[in-house]
Amino acid sequence: MELRSEPLVATFDMAESSESRAQEPVDADPYESLPPTASLTTHMTAGAVAGILEHTVMYPVDSVKTRMQSLQPDPKAQYRNVYEGLHRIIRTEGVLRPLRGLNITVLGAGPAHALYFACYERVKRVLSDIIQNGGNSHLANGVAGSLATVLHDAVMNPAEVVKQRMQMYNSPYRGLWDCVRTVHRTEGLPAFYRSYSTQLAMNVPFQAVHFVTYELTQERLNPQRNYHPASHILSGAIAGAVSAAVTTPLDVCKTLLNTQEKTALSSGHIGSHLSGMTNAFRTVYRLGGVAAFFKGVQARVIYQMPSTAIAWSVYEFFKYFLTKQQQNRQPRVGSI
Repeated sequence: MELRSEPLVATFDMAESSESRAQEPVDADPYESLPPTASLTTHMTAGAVAGILEHTVMYPVDSVKTRMQSLQPDPKAQYRNVYEGLHRIIRTEGVLRPLRGLNITVLGAGPAHALYFACYERVKRVLSDIIQNGGNSHLANGVAGSLATVLHDAVMNPAEVVKQRMQMYNSPYRGLWDCVRTVHRTEGLPAFYRSYSTQLAMNVPFQAVHFVTYELTQERLNPQRNYHPASHILSGAIAGAVSAAVTTPLDVCKTLLNTQEKTALSSGHIGSHLSGMTNAFRTVYRLGGVAAFFKGVQARVIYQMPSTAIAWSVYEFFKYFLTKQQQNRQPRVGSI
């Protein structure tokens, strides 16, 4: 397919008459959702690429966020803000230290986001047809995002456990496989899913708020649902910021469950391991009060805004590109 320079807002030529177009709902644009004949591979490819880019571009900020959420941080790992955290990590631990754990993140993000976006698009289409006769439905968007999250987290949770343990200050693991083997040997397979319930409790509302906010913003900025990169970037950034801020308390609990921070567990007079969302909430509150539930909120918002903006802009581009490619291969029904 030959790519040509086109205006920022790209639209598809429709074979139907202008009268029939006026009767169609906004979401009937073939770009907004990939065509019904689009293969599962198409959805999964677009999602995988978007997910990998989302997690890798802002990964150093995520490393700082993990450390800032520590309930009993080492004095050498106490940071006032993201910039100071990055600067001190690079200066004292090396330029590559903020990227530690990136490999397992990439390995998990590809398949996790492939399932995530494929599930979201299919469930949204089915529910929108039922609820709004094919039109945009906020309920359908929220339900689709929540169901997609269940699949996403089932794949991503073990990767999150390994990633966060490698991000912590003075992490004892030599590398990815050393971390996997050590955790499995000392804590067993359940350790990789110890935070799964908390992850779901965080990500289901996160994704519900995320998708609803994104679709609401798109209705204001891009009501025709054309391919409009600027609106996808801005909508994604706003959706990421809102959902990240709202769910930060759950993210703090998830980090504690994933890292099993020894100093914090000792201060809370907890045995060898902490498990369960309720126990995590009690421990966070006992050690830091209400304020502890918002540790790292600045880093979390700073990480999520560009991450979700990148994810949505890349995903929407792939939808646009793959849809146009398919249209060029198949004649339109209206032209026959």
